[in-house]
Amino acid sequence: MRSTKKKVWFGVKGVLLFILMLWTLFPVYWMLSLAIRENSDLKGGAGLLPHSFTLVHFGELFTKKGFGAAIQNSLTVTLIALVISLICAIPCAYIFSRARYNYMLRKPAMTWVLLTRVLPPIAFAIPLYTMMNKMNLMGTMIPIIASHVLLSIPFIIWFLISFFAGIPVDLEESAKVDGAGEFVTFYKIILPLIAPGVAAVTILSFMTSWNEYMYAVIFVQSPKRFTIPLILATMNSEQEVAQWGLIAAGGIMSLIPILIFVLFAQNYLISGLSNGAVKG
Repeated sequence: MRSTKKKVWFGVKGVLLFILMLWTLFPVYWMLSLAIRENSDLKGGAGLLPHSFTLVHFGELFTKKGFGAAIQNSLTVTLIALVISLICAIPCAYIFSRARYNYMLRKPAMTWVLLTRVLPPIAFAIPLYTMMNKMNLMGTMIPIIASHVLLSIPFIIWFLISFFAGIPVDLEESAKVDGAGEFVTFYKIILPLIAPGVAAVTILSFMTSWNEYMYAVIFVQSPKRFTIPLILATMNSEQEVAQWGLIAAGGIMSLIPILIFVLFAQNYLISGLSNGAVKG
C-alpha cells in the first residue's frame, strides 16, 4: 500500500515539475521562435511552430538599431553599480549584524535601509532627478548608476545580515587572540565563510540592475546612452510599429549575459539561497 502511494506521489510530483518547467521555459522558446521567423511568417498571427528560418533580425539589431552600444551601456552601468554596491553594502551588513558595534546612528541607519526596501523605487526618482539636475550631471551615466546603487545597497545589506549573524563570534575572538586586527579578521576569516551568500546576492543584484527600466527612462536623455530595456521599448512605441522579430531577437540577446553569469556561479547561487533561507 505504501509502495503504491509513493509511486502515485512520485508521478504527481513529476507531472507538476514538468508543468512548472514548461511554464518557465515556454516564454524563452516563444521569443526564440519569433526571432528566427521571417517577417511574412509573423503577419496574420504566428503559429506555435515556425514555418521559416532567418537570422536577419539578429543582424539588424546591431546594424540598424545600435544594439551593440546598448549592450555596452548596460554592462557599464550594471558592473560599476554592482562593484560600488558590494563595496559599500558588505561592511555595512557585517556591522549591522554585530551587537558590539552599538554606535549612536545604528538604529537610524537600519531604519533608512528598511525604508529604501519598503518604499517604491519611484519615490526616489524626483529627489534624485533634482540633485542630478542641480549638479549638471543629467547628460552623463552617473544618475542611472547612482539610482542602481540606491536600489542594490539595501537589498545586499538585508540579504547578507543573516549570513553574518550565522557565523559564531568565537571565530573572531579566536582571531583576535592570535593577533589579527578587525580588518584582517573580516577579510581573511569572515568574508570567505559567506562567499556563497555574496555570490548569490551578486547574481540577483546583477539581474535586477540589468533589467531596470524605470530609472533609465527618467535619467537617460541621449539615444547613444540607451540601455537594453530602453532600446527594446523603442521598438514597441506609438511612433513605431511593433517589430516583433527584432523585439524577440533583442530579448534573446539580453538573456545571454545573465545566463553566462548564472552558469558560472550557479553552485554558489543555490548554496547561498538555501543557506540564507535556513539562517534567516
